[in-house]
Amino acid sequence: MASSASNATTTASPQLPGVVDESVAKKVALAALVGTALEWYDFFLFTTAAALVFNAQYFVSQDPFVSAMSSFATLAVGFVARPIGGFIFGALGDKVGRKKILMVTIVGIGLVTGLIGLLPNYMTIGVAAPILLVALRILQGLAVGGEWSGAVIIAVENAPVAKRARYAALPQ
Repeated sequence: MASSASNATTTASPQLPGVVDESVAKKVALAALVGTALEWYDFFLFTTAAALVFNAQYFVSQDPFVSAMSSFATLAVGFVARPIGGFIFGALGDKVGRKKILMVTIVGIGLVTGLIGLLPNYMTIGVAAPILLVALRILQGLAVGGEWSGAVIIAVENAPVAKRARYAALPQ
């Protein structure tokens, strides 16, 4: 019976009510806010590139409308991948630890964004270019979903009980 009680204690929230260090909670919340803002900045850089570059460089077509719509479809792929990333990385965060998974997602989105920037265009590698672009966009969406959900959870877990909703809103 004693082992099950100690087991329940180790799986509980890292902060007990009334024992929260507010200065630590503020630092964690600020880090979650900054990290999420940087991740979304990377993610939305893709939006600008989809409008200005990808239609001409990766989705070559005689019809400019088809090229533009193909380019913008890559935006949708990233957004569809977000909740899947939240599920995947949320489960991993529960098993491995949120800080480790948060670092994986932060590094992951930076790496994927860099690879998108280095990706050869359609004229260089043909149909592999848009296929790789879509694959990288899926990975980028998964990482953003994992980072965002992880940032919210870690902010809430470290927040004072009475202020958890406020701390949860910061990464938003």
